[in-house]
Amino acid sequence: MFKYERIINYYETDRMGIVHHSNYIRFLEEARCRWLDSIDLNMVKVESLGIRIPTIEVNCKYKTAVTNDDKIIINLMVEEFNGVRMKVKYKIVNAANDALVMEAYTAHCFTNVEGRPIDLKKYNEEAYEKFNDLVE
Repeated sequence: MFKYERIINYYETDRMGIVHHSNYIRFLEEARCRWLDSIDLNMVKVESLGIRIPTIEVNCKYKTAVTNDDKIIINLMVEEFNGVRMKVKYKIVNAANDALVMEAYTAHCFTNVEGRPIDLKKYNEEAYEKFNDLVE
């Protein structure tokens, strides 16, 4: 499981002083990019290999709100991976009290630069192995 921490910025809150629900999608993307960095597959490297990883589904269940200056911890793990598709699960908690903030998942596919689906195992075995090693 990969763990990513971040502090909520004022501009990410709404008039009620809580994080606007749309920002969580960005938080998931941010955590996923840091996770890819950690396995030496940052997005620049992935794209230089001719691989794209578009998001094809997002599911979020909001549990409790967070506000400006709160620190959140985003835990993510690869739940499913078959070389063509990948499902990533997330659990966001408030660092101050371990309150569950959100549970989510994103689904992705792997494509070439033209947007055509690829089988990562056939397209780039090294990248395939890095992703496959992360399935929990």
